[in-house]
Amino acid sequence: MHFLDQAKIFIRSGAGGPGAVSFRREKYIQYGGPDGGNGGKGGDIIFEAVAGLNTLIDFRYKQHFKAQRGIPGSGRDRHGAYGEDMIIQVPVGTQILADDEDRSLLLDMTAVGQRVTFLRGGDGGRGNASFKSSTNRAPRQHGPGYPGEEMSVWLRLKLLADAGLVGLPNAGKSTFINQVSNTKAKVGAYPFTTLRPQLGVVSHRSREFVIADIPGLIAGAAEGVGIGDRFLGHIERCQILIHLIDATGDDPVEAWETVGHELASYGAGLEEKPQVVALNKGDLLDAELMADISEQLMAAGAVDVIAISGATGQGTDQVLDRVLAALPAKSGLESSQSDGLDDEGEWSPI
Repeated sequence: MHFLDQAKIFIRSGAGGPGAVSFRREKYIQYGGPDGGNGGKGGDIIFEAVAGLNTLIDFRYKQHFKAQRGIPGSGRDRHGAYGEDMIIQVPVGTQILADDEDRSLLLDMTAVGQRVTFLRGGDGGRGNASFKSSTNRAPRQHGPGYPGEEMSVWLRLKLLADAGLVGLPNAGKSTFINQVSNTKAKVGAYPFTTLRPQLGVVSHRSREFVIADIPGLIAGAAEGVGIGDRFLGHIERCQILIHLIDATGDDPVEAWETVGHELASYGAGLEEKPQVVALNKGDLLDAELMADISEQLMAAGAVDVIAISGATGQGTDQVLDRVLAALPAKSGLESSQSDGLDDEGEWSPI
């Protein structure tokens, strides 16, 4: 499945159905009077966050969403039916943004099952029966129905993960996430093997949480260099960041500073999030050299430096322990799994 995290769509709620102009014409009933029914209300545009989706690829092939118009009223005081609502299903973590220069946030879908009526359908028009009065016994006017609302919006997906994985290209992030989770991320001996965010479920110490791996950052990413900072939005909601550094690189300290600078340049509080600095590829260097590099990083300001090997799994348990310590009593994944439990903790379909 292709990954798409931005899409522009056009939405329009249904217009109200017109009211009817009708008069009773029955044998033996003199002066039957008006009996035109009201029109039905137009359908609403509703956004619903559903589980099992992690991309906006469906919106590449369909960009126009229109709710049904209300059914017109008819004679014999028959009111028109309501128009059918248009329910747009989006992944959890989708934001609906205005189509303007600022891309202002209009709606944030953060929970499974969240349903929001975004555009309300127009009310139906009044039939001539509702215009009848003591002075107007045979009204011929009716309401045409109120128009619906329409607008263009941007959908932007920010994946919901408990921990985010950052680092320069080729720092070993894909190898790490494959080691600690159920992900099968592509691994290669060249930069930018990860071209889209990857999600993995980690099971550790009888706990479960979601970790997100984003494409590698390079100097100037905040200005659009390389893949740029487009995917940094996917770790805005993370509780903690895991910063992987290649111990075999030319200058691990500079690598740590480069990624830190790009996080600060992006903003959104990423530079303030707690970090675990993982010095990776320890299987390629001896312990003494790894310890020396760790001391250099701590001298430069890095906190909580852990020597690991994503390939062999050495030290990964310590990193995951730090992540669990930063998470609340229930991770986002565990909270969603407990939604189906009743008060006694037993599963219930209700």
